[in-house]
Amino acid sequence: MRLFIRLLVLIAALLGLIMAVVLYYVANPKLPAWSPAQQVHYLEQWSAADRETYYFTPQGTQVKGLHYDWFTALELPFSQQRFAAPEYLARFGFLVDPGQKPTVNNPGNLPVGFTRHQNAGSPGIFLDITCAACHTGELRFKGQAVRIDGGSAQHVLPSSVPTLKGGSFGQALVASLASTYYNPWKFERFARNVLGEDYDARHQALRKEFKSSLDTFLKVAWNDTHRGLYPTEEGPGRTDAFGRIANASFGDAISPDNYRVANAPVDYPQLWDMWTFEWVQWNGSAKQPMARNIGEALGVGATLNFFDKSGQPLMGDARYPSSVRVRDLHLIEETLQRLAPPAWPEDLLGAVDKTLAAKGRALFAENCAGCHVPRTTQGEGRYVQHLKMIPMEYIGTDPGAANNIADHRFDLTALQWKQPELEKLDVEPKPTEPLDLSKMSVAKGLAYVTAYVQDRAYQDAQVTPAERPEMDGFGLPIGVRELRSYKARPLAGVWATAPFLHNGSVPSIYQLLSPQDERATTFYKGTFEYDPQHLGYDTEAFTNAFLFDTRITGNHNSGHEFRAGKLGNGVIGRWLLPQERWALLEYLKVLGGPLEDQLP
Repeated sequence: MRLFIRLLVLIAALLGLIMAVVLYYVANPKLPAWSPAQQVHYLEQWSAADRETYYFTPQGTQVKGLHYDWFTALELPFSQQRFAAPEYLARFGFLVDPGQKPTVNNPGNLPVGFTRHQNAGSPGIFLDITCAACHTGELRFKGQAVRIDGGSAQHVLPSSVPTLKGGSFGQALVASLASTYYNPWKFERFARNVLGEDYDARHQALRKEFKSSLDTFLKVAWNDTHRGLYPTEEGPGRTDAFGRIANASFGDAISPDNYRVANAPVDYPQLWDMWTFEWVQWNGSAKQPMARNIGEALGVGATLNFFDKSGQPLMGDARYPSSVRVRDLHLIEETLQRLAPPAWPEDLLGAVDKTLAAKGRALFAENCAGCHVPRTTQGEGRYVQHLKMIPMEYIGTDPGAANNIADHRFDLTALQWKQPELEKLDVEPKPTEPLDLSKMSVAKGLAYVTAYVQDRAYQDAQVTPAERPEMDGFGLPIGVRELRSYKARPLAGVWATAPFLHNGSVPSIYQLLSPQDERATTFYKGTFEYDPQHLGYDTEAFTNAFLFDTRITGNHNSGHEFRAGKLGNGVIGRWLLPQERWALLEYLKVLGGPLEDQLP
């Protein structure tokens, strides 16, 4: 009997040790080191005022009820260092300037895209993560940083699934929240920092509010983990945007039966010239600017209520209150219309070989222009670029994102939508037959949700009928498509948008112009160090780098190949000699910029 008891004690001790190790590594994610650049150089993409507007205008996102001052007061789990210290958040890939200080628009001294907002009738000021956090890039070369406004971020933002590998902002944030709540000494310091002179009066109320937010984080982390919703690790600069929005909007908010595995992460696309595109999203599934921006805000955490306090679906004019800030979204959209593509900075990244670039211009016309130079027309208040949508069976790139959007179905019957109501919404194409709400696609479901949210948000913001066409964006309807295709966008500034393909599976443009068997099967991500020769980030191993494996579902680097053989099935052009690839790279440095006019 004693032997049995000792065995049980040993097993319990081992399990305790394993749990302690797991908790330690969950609370201490393995992050790359970070050191500030000697200087951050801003290209002439827009004015300093526009940049400030873009970086710190709120959208109405609320990170699971997390208050701004709570976030800035959090400590790391095993020290008193601030979680929101710029030098710590920079290790996740968020962008900070060397030696940056608090400002009027950034009182918490947070990275690009971290701001705050206050809802009408609510005393709380919430942490608001905006589109700038995901759509601002940076390159490092010889100690200098080049900011790419509207470019692709390389942070590790979304996942709260605990892993020993760590590295995710979401996981680390949950660990700091939990340690603050359950460690009485930490919570005491936290509460006094947040409440100041109101400590005695509001200490218990703060603890209750904080626990409510923490429970939301923990519920999502547990749900995502035990359901295995995100099996393909996203890593730096990627998220399964549609999958996460669908799981939040249809799974969290309606029914667990609506959860779907999201295994097709995509890169954050660059934003310059986007306002001229007829259709946006990687699969060309969205049309109206305001609807696109509302969808983005909902995906990052804007509140949305489908049901009343008794659990009954909201009906009629009561649909659907949210925290979305449509006037601020419109301000951001107007600001982005002034954003120019980044021009190659010769003084920072090296001089362009203009003779070689001229040869590349001819090669571009021969091999690339057919897809990447779209037809343009004059629209209402803008010129419209009609981007080519390339079918998956032709382009041959990883089909996961387009297939999931086209195939996943969701049961929305609990919302009790009626066909005549849906037909009145500003969604096109109009349904020609009764919609089966038990089998709604993600694109259509989100289009109708967005339409309801938009109508209510316009009402709450007192947007007049005369204002609405401009707020919508050029009077456009909420268009919806479900194509098994990916768009070929214009390539001005493409040199600054590594990695490549919609899922970021090809690290440089040189590899993108090469056959698949010449591309890296695995490579390392998580650095801003730039390779101005191959036009991509450095891919060598470094401490706590993210290993990108193209053999994993959603990560395939197939397709868009220039090689010998019949066109189609992933082959889009003839095999290019190495010297032809170098010439094309040299031209892509200047395409759409002032240096292009200087070519011989």
